[in-house]
This record gives sequence, structure tokens and C-alpha cells, in this order.
Amino acid sequence: MGTDSWALQGRFRARQAADSTAMAAAARAGFAARGLIYVLVSVIALRIAFSDDGGGKQADRGGALDELAGKPFGAVMLWIVGIALAGMGLWRLSEAVFGGTGPDGSKLTKRAAAAGRFLFYAFVSYSVLSYAAGDRGSGSGSSDQHTDDVTALVLKWPGGQWIVGIAGAAVVIAGLWIAVRAARKKFRKHLRTSAMSRRTEQVSDVLGVTGGTARGVVFAVAGVFALVAAVQHRPGKARGMDDTLRAFRELPAGPWLLAVIAIGLAAFGVFSWCNARWRKI
Repeated sequence: MGTDSWALQGRFRARQAADSTAMAAAARAGFAARGLIYVLVSVIALRIAFSDDGGGKQADRGGALDELAGKPFGAVMLWIVGIALAGMGLWRLSEAVFGGTGPDGSKLTKRAAAAGRFLFYAFVSYSVLSYAAGDRGSGSGSSDQHTDDVTALVLKWPGGQWIVGIAGAAVVIAGLWIAVRAARKKFRKHLRTSAMSRRTEQVSDVLGVTGGTARGVVFAVAGVFALVAAVQHRPGKARGMDDTLRAFRELPAGPWLLAVIAIGLAAFGVFSWCNARWRKI
């Protein structure tokens, strides 16, 4: 058998693996794990909203992992979440290589976005698994401190203010894009709505709109803080997810505003579970 035949056979088998039931199960497990993290973050955010001591834990992925670790069978759950997120990463990688579902799934922009998501979930999975293995400084590190460190480093580069400013503007645009798409129910094209009951479809729509909008708002506000850090050349002005959420509490009627955002993030978590069940994969 020639080299070309071996290569063709290899690509065929890779394509089969990408379309396999196992890959679909990996993706669905990843959505379930993502949902759990968002629900835990929302619980912490609600504590921050109505607690005089600020809630005690970080309202970000690190805080969610701390929260999970303290539950019964928490250590086992951490391993499950880390492996599930790795499954999500593999699915995104298969989309980047072979294209996703739908008529536009093979477009270059869609593949590039899938590649970016693969890198993100690969990093998140690694950090969660490292945390589960005992490296408490990995998955549970403060998003705020990490954001400060990265911003301070980039601001020292030639043109660093422009880089941070452009990155902040990109995050603002991405947040607004996420919120607008959620409000327009663009997520529906990714779901097998025909397999849902009418009631389930209505609930899914509410969760998708509420959750996606709240998530987009948090992204956009974090981007604004990055822009301020760039303009003022002060890395401490940039904020991670925890400080971004706490910023809502500092506004008039802040505790209630943060509570609304927290409920929205919980909705996005539950909507992720809907994706685990009805997503087209």
C-alpha cells in the first residue's frame, strides 16, 4: 500500500473518530462540566452580593474549584470535570480540523474559532486536572491576580498600551456580540429543538437569552476595565472575573444588580446542561 493510500486511510479514520459516538459523548460531558462551573460561580457571586465579608471565595473558575473540592466526593468530581473539559477540547479540535455541523461549519472563520476554543479548553482542562492532582496554585489561582500580572507584563512591552487597549476593545466587542446573539436566540440553530417538547424549548430559550446576555455583559465590562488600564497605564485597573463581578456590587443598588448577574450566570450554566442534552454534534 502506497504512502498516499496510508495517508488517505489515516484521514478517513480520523474523520470517523471525529464523527463517532465517543466524540459526541466527550463534547456533551464538556458542556455539562462547563455548566457546573458557571453554576458554582453564580452561587459564590450571590454570596458576595449579600455578604458583608465579600463572600470569602473568588467568583471565578478558581473559586468554583475550591467550592467543588469542599463537597462530598469533591476530589473525584474534580477529576471528572477536568476530563470532561478535555473532551470538550478534543471536540473543538475535531471541528477545527474537519469542520463543524451546519452548512457553514467548514468555513475558515468557524474553524479558526474552534481552534481558539480548543486552546482555551485545553488550558482549562490542564489547570483543573493539575488542581485535582494536588497543585492548588494551578486551577484555583485568582483570575484577578493573573489579569494584573499579564497586564503589567504587556504594558512594559513597546506599544504595550496599544496591545492592552486593542485586547480590551476586542473583549468589549466580543461581550456585546455574545449578548446580542443571545438576545436574538442565535443559539437555537445549534440545538435539536425538534427533539424538545414545547415547554422544554421555551425554558431553553429563556435560559439561553438570560444566560448568554449576562455572560456577554460580564465580558464587556471586563473589557472596559482593560481599556481603562491601557489609557491610564495602570495594570491594577484591569480586572479578572471576580473583581469584575464585585464591581457591580459597588454601583447603586449594587447587591441586587450583582444578584441579577449571578442569576444570569446560573442560567447560562443550566443552559450548558441543555446543550449537553440537545446540542447538534
